[in-house]
Amino acid sequence: MAVHSSDKKHWWFTQRKLVDKYIKDARNLIARAELNDVTSALHLLDAALSISPRLETALELKARSLLFLRRFKEVADMLQDYIPSLKLAANEEDASPSSSEGSSSSYSRDGVKLLFHASEREWWLKCFSVSELTKKVMSGICKKCDQEGQWRYVVLGQACCYLGLMEDAMVLLQTGKRLASAEFRRRSNCWSDDSFIPLSVSSSPTSPPRNLTEGENVTHLLAHIKLLLRRRAAAIASLNAGLFSESIRHFSKIVDGRRPAPQGFLAECYVHRAAAFKSAGRVAEAIADCNKTLALEPSCIQALETRASLLETVRCFPDSLHDLEHLKLLYNAILRDRKLPGPAWKRHNVRYREIPGRLCVLTTKTKKLKEKIANGETGNVDYYGLIGVRRGCTRSELDRAHLLLCLRYKPDRASSFVDRCEFTDQNDVDSVRDRAKMSSLLLYRLIQKGYSAVKTIIAEEAEKRKRDAAALQAQTPMHEIEERKPVEKSGLVKITGFTELKAVEKTKKTENTQPKPVNSNAYQGVFCRDLAAVGNLLTRAGFNHPIPLKFEALTC
Repeated sequence: MAVHSSDKKHWWFTQRKLVDKYIKDARNLIARAELNDVTSALHLLDAALSISPRLETALELKARSLLFLRRFKEVADMLQDYIPSLKLAANEEDASPSSSEGSSSSYSRDGVKLLFHASEREWWLKCFSVSELTKKVMSGICKKCDQEGQWRYVVLGQACCYLGLMEDAMVLLQTGKRLASAEFRRRSNCWSDDSFIPLSVSSSPTSPPRNLTEGENVTHLLAHIKLLLRRRAAAIASLNAGLFSESIRHFSKIVDGRRPAPQGFLAECYVHRAAAFKSAGRVAEAIADCNKTLALEPSCIQALETRASLLETVRCFPDSLHDLEHLKLLYNAILRDRKLPGPAWKRHNVRYREIPGRLCVLTTKTKKLKEKIANGETGNVDYYGLIGVRRGCTRSELDRAHLLLCLRYKPDRASSFVDRCEFTDQNDVDSVRDRAKMSSLLLYRLIQKGYSAVKTIIAEEAEKRKRDAAALQAQTPMHEIEERKPVEKSGLVKITGFTELKAVEKTKKTENTQPKPVNSNAYQGVFCRDLAAVGNLLTRAGFNHPIPLKFEALTC
């Protein structure tokens, strides 16, 4: 027994020395801050964790290495038990007896409490309750702070921010800062006055810039998160209040900001702005935002539903049917896998228990669209609604609306929003650009087709008005000539209308062009046509006194 226990103790010491060596080498590699070195350090940490899976130092170094390598999804999968909204969703699913087996195993986030209640149709427009998340996080801090450390909240908070989980990131970063401040106060109580040495700040202009500490980086990131959340809350409040232009303005500040926003958060803002555009009657802009959302998140259910509804509104039934078929395949995949697509912490705009009912409604709508297409209703596209002009608009109004749409959504600028997006995986950038260009090209062709159709309609209406005016003008002079007879005197002409005025001008040009004595009583000026009309009116009124008129002034 003694020999066996000594062998076991010797094995434990050998493995502990090996783990310490792995961690020491990993620290040295991480300190170089190079991608290849950090990747090598990550392999050493995996070897150390295979020997000692619960070693706190190895877990912290691995999480920070993954964060440095921008592998945020792996950080979230590694520390998903500390995501506040995921805890709330799991607890509420366990508490609800009516939840199905599939929904309870999917760890969906549909059970998170919301700030305010509204109709079921618009539940996806609400914000998460940050106070509930904070209570959930702070409830276990006192018990677990000493064993697990505060690094989890800081590292996971940064990863959640880049994954688009902004509420979770804000709560986790605030908790990490609060724990760091408490730890600093606890340690400073036992420090002497000599421990506080003032830092000498170099004022030389050639000195290199100082690197920000982790606390300063967290503070800046937290301020950016709060700004984005405030703008999104204002945009959603405006949308719910019916102020669509104000909501569009707030969402545009987020998606067009100077500092890039996370990919998941931008996709959520784009689909919300598409709903605002749809409510405001701007169909082309709403379809363009749905295209951007699907380029960032191809499995976004809300974007597919919104775009299919918009295409059906303008009676573009084949494209709407294509989106509904895509949505049907997505619903069937969810029911087959018994969970929503993506990892457990991914946010979705639909609940798992709603999928069967949505699938039935979707099947009925697909059958109706197929019947309309079979009846030949594909050619009656509402291009006026697509471009955003009224029926009976002028050519200038059509050209202006078409120019604005072309400048915004031409294929050359379709992928410009990618530069303002912060991707979780840089390998996805090319695929996002390709999807954005393809969808934008389809929308651009539809806009060009609509512009040609509306321009043809406007030209035909203008030609019809010209023909009607010419026919009316051809009929009216015959009646006027029969009713009115001009009276001519020597040197004086009584003019009864503008037609007779032109006839007199032509006859005088063909007569003898020798100079005649000028009538001193004739009015000389440039308003002879107006005076002739006034004289005609006076003659009709009973003042049978013709106005003397100088014929040479009729050419003015």
